[in-house]
Amino acid sequence: MSRSTRGWGGIPFEGIGLGREALMRKDCSFSILFVAALFGLLALSPSSAHAVPSYARQTGLACNGCHTTPPELNGAGRRFKLLGYTDRAQDTPTVNNEPGTRHAGLDLLKTLPFSAMLETSFTSTKSAQPGTQNSTFELPQDVSLFLAGGWSAHVGSFIQVTYDAQSDHFSIDNTDIRYANTTKLAGKELIYGLTLNNNPTVEDLWHTTPAWGYPFIASDSAPTPGAGPVILGALAQDVAGIGAYAMWNDHLYLAGAVYRSNHIGNSQPNSGEGFATNIRGVAPYWRVAWQQSIGSDNYVEVGAYGLHMTSTPGAVTGLQDSFTDWAVDLQYDRTLFVRDVLSFRGSYVRENSSLAATFDQGGAAQSAHNLSVFMANVEYHFGNRCSVALGWQDTSGTADALLYAPGPLTGAANGSPNSTAYTGNLSWWPVQNIQLALQYTAYTRFNGASTNYDGAGRNASDNNTTYLLARFIF
Repeated sequence: MSRSTRGWGGIPFEGIGLGREALMRKDCSFSILFVAALFGLLALSPSSAHAVPSYARQTGLACNGCHTTPPELNGAGRRFKLLGYTDRAQDTPTVNNEPGTRHAGLDLLKTLPFSAMLETSFTSTKSAQPGTQNSTFELPQDVSLFLAGGWSAHVGSFIQVTYDAQSDHFSIDNTDIRYANTTKLAGKELIYGLTLNNNPTVEDLWHTTPAWGYPFIASDSAPTPGAGPVILGALAQDVAGIGAYAMWNDHLYLAGAVYRSNHIGNSQPNSGEGFATNIRGVAPYWRVAWQQSIGSDNYVEVGAYGLHMTSTPGAVTGLQDSFTDWAVDLQYDRTLFVRDVLSFRGSYVRENSSLAATFDQGGAAQSAHNLSVFMANVEYHFGNRCSVALGWQDTSGTADALLYAPGPLTGAANGSPNSTAYTGNLSWWPVQNIQLALQYTAYTRFNGASTNYDGAGRNASDNNTTYLLARFIF
């Protein structure tokens, strides 16, 4: 839920600051003390949730009514999203009147569907980023405000505005405004709707697509690999899109949308100046998935999705770069011991690109490129109080000494985009609106190599990251 331009493997894809070597013994001691302080403080919290987000207030359900653990949706949560965030408890206070022949109807919640979230975090890498102090403590890392819930009988929203501590300002974050309705097709239920959103895949129902995929949390200061397909977050919060979706018989899901560059904070109409991505025409996105419950304890989803985009770096005229992304995905959930859930999620993303504009501008040594990303993770939920997860991510693709240029920390000495990481996560919810998490990311390859990947002596393992998060939602 926090603001991040998700790129390689769900990790934020953004500019990386410089850093230098630090003393690991002090960093480790500080990490242990920080974890102990957070977990000790929140262990004193009561065992029942008294303050929950606006969806819970609207529906009268606790968070686990729609989530295995946030943000992971269960069947009820997926249906709530499909129906446009509009379901409500029968006794939810509303203001309404029946539509008449001369007056429009009215159907409003008596209170605004409003929520807030605060995240505070600690980040430490195995070796400091050149020229910086290691061990970053952020209070806050970010603060988000949400307008999330029903606007009327058929229209609802998930609108997030986030204050980012590093940039020191609020900006629009993930946004999904929906119209939804139901009918019958071939005697079976058909849920259909329209969506206005600013991030391809944010409207999706599963946790195998980039906007809501694993890892569900990420540091905003740790180094991350530089290469990733466009669909893995490069357009997040920088586009405006409109789309349609449908779910037939609670099995077959189809969705499609078209996107244009939005460039929040930039004057309109768009000149493209200063932006690496400027969509020419529209960028179409498509999604197809099939979900199936097998008995009472097994659930599976298989699907595919993709995006095509043409763009001119720094302009809206001239030569164009072309990107075609497609992906396949799988999610499997197994209920164990009545309340526990074992989840497996996997996806493969392939991007084929022709970088005519970038090549012409001297930013690439050749025009034809490809990238492939494998992502897989397994997670065990101990009821709704604790979860343990392990994920693997691997990126490989066409080497290009200009596109992936050498440089301290962020560069690739051999011009390769190849990276491999393993991410482990332990999360605990002392109450359903408070999360404590410990996450460790280990790199075996980073920007093309295991050792001296940047040409300045930094190894992939130097970017191994310990990340601690405390999240409060109310």
